[in-house]
Amino acid sequence: MEDEKIIHLIKKKKKGFLKLIFSRLFIIGILILFQVFMLLSIYAWFWEFVPHFTALQMLFSIIMVIHLFNCEMDSTGKLTWLFIFMISPVPGTILFWMTKKDIGNMTLKKRINYLVKMTKKKIPQNKDVINHPDIVGSCTDDLCRYLNKSGCFPVYTDTNVTYFSSGEEKFESLIDELQKAEKFIFLEYFIIDEGYMWGKILSILEEKVKQGVDVRVMYDGMCEISTLSFDYPERVEKLGIKCKAFSPIRPFLSTHYNYRDHRKILVIDGKVAFNGGINLADEYINRIERFGHWKDTAVMLKGEAVQSFTLMFLQMWNITEKTPEWDKFLKYDYLIKYGSEESETDGFVMPYSDCPLDDYKVGENVYMDILNRANDYVHIMTPYLILDGELESSLKFAAQRGIDVKIILPGIPDKKMAYALAKSHYSSLIKSGVKIYEYTPGFVHAKVWSSDNVKAVVGTINLDYRSLYHHFECATYMYKTKCISDIEKDFHETLEKCREVTTETIKNEKLFYKVFGGLMKIFAPLM
Repeated sequence: MEDEKIIHLIKKKKKGFLKLIFSRLFIIGILILFQVFMLLSIYAWFWEFVPHFTALQMLFSIIMVIHLFNCEMDSTGKLTWLFIFMISPVPGTILFWMTKKDIGNMTLKKRINYLVKMTKKKIPQNKDVINHPDIVGSCTDDLCRYLNKSGCFPVYTDTNVTYFSSGEEKFESLIDELQKAEKFIFLEYFIIDEGYMWGKILSILEEKVKQGVDVRVMYDGMCEISTLSFDYPERVEKLGIKCKAFSPIRPFLSTHYNYRDHRKILVIDGKVAFNGGINLADEYINRIERFGHWKDTAVMLKGEAVQSFTLMFLQMWNITEKTPEWDKFLKYDYLIKYGSEESETDGFVMPYSDCPLDDYKVGENVYMDILNRANDYVHIMTPYLILDGELESSLKFAAQRGIDVKIILPGIPDKKMAYALAKSHYSSLIKSGVKIYEYTPGFVHAKVWSSDNVKAVVGTINLDYRSLYHHFECATYMYKTKCISDIEKDFHETLEKCREVTTETIKNEKLFYKVFGGLMKIFAPLM
């Protein structure tokens, strides 16, 4: 449309050597490399004296190996670290110690634990819901109790869920819902990139601010490297929108950068929430093509379960606030209970998040719970397949006991390394009865699980180490909701566009993927 308003705050980044040389990112990279050089220099200097301290070195290495075997880590991760110890004993053990101690990340962990403690009982579980005859004994009640040990994730009834089988579908509904906003709009996304999608959203947000709506935008700091300028929050705030980057890139070596905000949450007035794999960039709505057709999914919630996504956003927003705004937030009634706008609701909905800095592997445990309790089938769409030992065993065990386990993966990869690592799991899984398919039109970015016509999960959690161990993630768990039939229908329609992976296709796979996948599997837990 000619009168359609699209906002652009920065010029599209030009690629090229000179552009990189004179960029802020290049300066940060140089400073980080300087720190690495200094550390290596200190190590080289110390190495001259190592022969005099061989016994001390051996003792330190033995202590680190003993610590490795006794720490809470999956067996695959332990094998990776043992390999590193073997090829580089002193630097390897020091790196392991630094990683486990999370040097440079203690403040973040302390703040998160404080915020979770402060908000753990802000949304009490409705006892009538968790004691509902359809829930008791369904395993969903058990899962809810587990999730509420890690945070505040009640199970709800008064909520309608709409499933979107593409970014285009979600975008259309998102625009409609944004235009209805009256009180507040919260956006938290892993990736924001300037273009048609974000420009259209930004134009609406600007208008809503003028109408007195509280608008807050949060994105992951890695966007500074890939899509946005380092001063982008200041540019957005000139429109009256509160904006911040989570963990922006700074010129200091730290384990802090290992933890990224991979969540995708949009909350409107506490009445409507969007969740799923779709970021705010044009490839997600197939307006531009990067890796063939982009297959993605999302859900829209209307009703009481939206409270959980509101709370998730407020927790993340306050992580970087010097003075937490909880009193202000609660007085403003951001967590007010809104019933569904629809006359009928069905099933049970349980939004949840996963934090990499606590003792709960929420994302992985929910997935394994679905696999271990399935009676008929488990159908999965995921962009990556980089598995630890526990999850791989659960997938194989489900297939071996007769469950129809099908996984849809990309036919055109966005990352060659991840693609090769995924293929390294194919043979073992297929031998166990797991059926694997690749989406021939392009790239699958969806993170969808459905099981037995009664359970489903749509969210941001991939089947790789980054999602399961290192990222902040979130998802929507559904039990007996009507949209599960839509999810299953979409799975089968997507399946028709896929090629099946067989033992024969594995034999004929490119040598690069065979060799590279096998080599990189050693380092998969560190990726």
